[in-house]
Amino acid sequence: MCYFSAVNSDGFTVWLTGLPCSGKSTVARHLARKFLRRGRRVEVLDGDLVRQSLSYGLGFGREDRDRNIQRVAFVANLLARNGVVVIVAVVSPYRAARDEARRSLRRFFEVHVDCPISECERRDVKGMYKRARAGELRGFTGVDDPYEVPLNPDLVISTSLQSSADSAACVEAALVECQLLSESDPDLGESPELEQRFSQLFVWR
Repeated sequence: MCYFSAVNSDGFTVWLTGLPCSGKSTVARHLARKFLRRGRRVEVLDGDLVRQSLSYGLGFGREDRDRNIQRVAFVANLLARNGVVVIVAVVSPYRAARDEARRSLRRFFEVHVDCPISECERRDVKGMYKRARAGELRGFTGVDDPYEVPLNPDLVISTSLQSSADSAACVEAALVECQLLSESDPDLGESPELEQRFSQLFVWR
């Protein structure tokens, strides 16, 4: 019996959007493990990895940012229409680009990963906010480039008020409620195969 035999072949996209360092990638990791335990085929399109591969060479002006989101949505669509649950974790600061992604993806669930900028700066181990405020980084979202908050997201999670694990659990519950996930999905538990698959989700080489 195949470990990843589909209990429901319909793929969909969970789109995590929020400020840099708001917790998108960490929530994505928790979600990926939950979906794997349900026997789902899963892929993660993480902003940092996408910039190193699919969108290598793009800058951070509005045109390049929009092109980056178009590429992510294109790949997400290819995967989702083949039964894959796609987790997108990208800043995606502009509302129009996110709305276009929603239009292009048949089963799309937008999650606003809400976190105060002060907390994002506190978490910033790379020092990006500090460099942006010093003028060393131009066009940095939240400092000298806007983040346009979603007006009608499917869900808002507040990562400054709850853990990333609890945030992921909220997303999972909402996906069950809107029937993108099923209450009848199995819990396949932990296994070496799951761990191996999970470890592959956050590398591109």
